[in-house]
Amino acid sequence: MGDARTDGTGIIMAVAKVSMGEAVASLSGSDPVLAMLVDRHGIPSRRRRVPASGRFASLAETIVYQQLAGKAASSIHDRFVVALDGEVSPERVLTASPELLASCGLSGAKASSIRDLAEKVVSGQVELDRIGRLTDDQVVEHLTQVRGIGPWTAQMFLLDTLGRLDVWPVGDFGVRAGFGRAWGMADIPHPRELSVLGEPFRPYRSLVAWYCWRVVDERTSPPNGNG
Repeated sequence: MGDARTDGTGIIMAVAKVSMGEAVASLSGSDPVLAMLVDRHGIPSRRRRVPASGRFASLAETIVYQQLAGKAASSIHDRFVVALDGEVSPERVLTASPELLASCGLSGAKASSIRDLAEKVVSGQVELDRIGRLTDDQVVEHLTQVRGIGPWTAQMFLLDTLGRLDVWPVGDFGVRAGFGRAWGMADIPHPRELSVLGEPFRPYRSLVAWYCWRVVDERTSPPNGNG
């Protein structure tokens, strides 16, 4: 695994030094819709990066939440944590029986995904303790070698665990729906279309995604991802 600290443009290092207020002010000044959303929803709290010791548990939780409503996913995750005696680690997962994992409400596919993640972490194929040194694209490439982890799950890891500010999860229905509604589009934008529409908001696209989710939250429960 490489030790790159930027994506070649200095974005990761530069963004790390910017306050949330400065980032939001930059977005507000660049787009009137975002200025309205900032007035309505305020400034999001900056996510603290999860330390290396907690990254496996964080990623396993994201896998649990794939394609599930928040309340159902939370219930399954709570049972999963209890089943592992409160220690969500690769070692505990690998000693758990398939029956125990199934009893938590995990589907066979999700249990296999979490177990594959545990195996790859133990073998060193996935290095969660060093993954924070990679660029966003490298993180996605590194994590998607795990069975059942797709771009959405890797992007949520970038957002929630590593606290990156320029993640643009175009495959997330909530982001697409929120963007379409906020910007007055006749139809929900296709991922490829949204990818282009997000370009002007670099290097703070994570914040734009956050505001898109808030738009959806105004009428529905929080959106969920697609794997």
